[in-house]
Amino acid sequence: LMGILNLTPDSFSDGGKYNDLETAISYSLKMIENGASIIDVGGESTRPGAQAVDPATEQERVLPVVKSLCERGITVSVDTMHASTMDLALKLGAKIINDVTALEYDQESLGVVRENSANIILMHMQNSPAMMQDAPKYNNAPVEIFNYLKKRVDDCVSKGIDKNMISIDPGIGFGKSFVHNFEIIKDIMIFHMLGLPLLVGVSRKSFIGKLTNQSNPENRMVGSVALNLISALKGVNILRVHDVDETHQAMKAIDLF
Repeated sequence: LMGILNLTPDSFSDGGKYNDLETAISYSLKMIENGASIIDVGGESTRPGAQAVDPATEQERVLPVVKSLCERGITVSVDTMHASTMDLALKLGAKIINDVTALEYDQESLGVVRENSANIILMHMQNSPAMMQDAPKYNNAPVEIFNYLKKRVDDCVSKGIDKNMISIDPGIGFGKSFVHNFEIIKDIMIFHMLGLPLLVGVSRKSFIGKLTNQSNPENRMVGSVALNLISALKGVNILRVHDVDETHQAMKAIDLF
């Protein structure tokens, strides 16, 4: 389980809740206690319609937390598209870079990941966060996303990134309609053909709210856990979640079968 730590004022579910260092560390330790193996730290919202944040502001938000968590021996992932943030976080001890642009936004980012021998999560996103939900369109969403991720993996490997350090994420909710999201989950097993660890992030997203008639993201926990269980049963390796305790309990239950 990858626990989500948003250090932003405007994230869709928990923006502004963990913006001071003490609260962020306390919440992270609670997620670890409840079953998270990784804490994914982000300082720039990528919710639909989100506006870009400059790297200096992002770093001011995330680096003190990254440093403190790493000093405690916690495995830290940094959710960023900025090469300078990646480099500074990795030098503080972060082990994973989680880039929603699959290392395409910043031309320096691939080199930073390579030089730091970092683990990298390559995610698919159609368009940018500011515009991605305007009119997402695919002929066959799972196949087109698979082809994109295969090409990104091949490009990264050709430029010196160790394939064993790469994970993939189809990017649920990032430039996908309600129908596209369920098509991806239904056909998620095709992504195993890449032979890489597979991450899925459905937690509290708006398509679950549409399905369950819950406009408040905090009321989407049950739907989120259900879809995470379905994903796990289909072989997904990493679940990126807000509700760590509830998801961990459910995972322990299905481990019995």
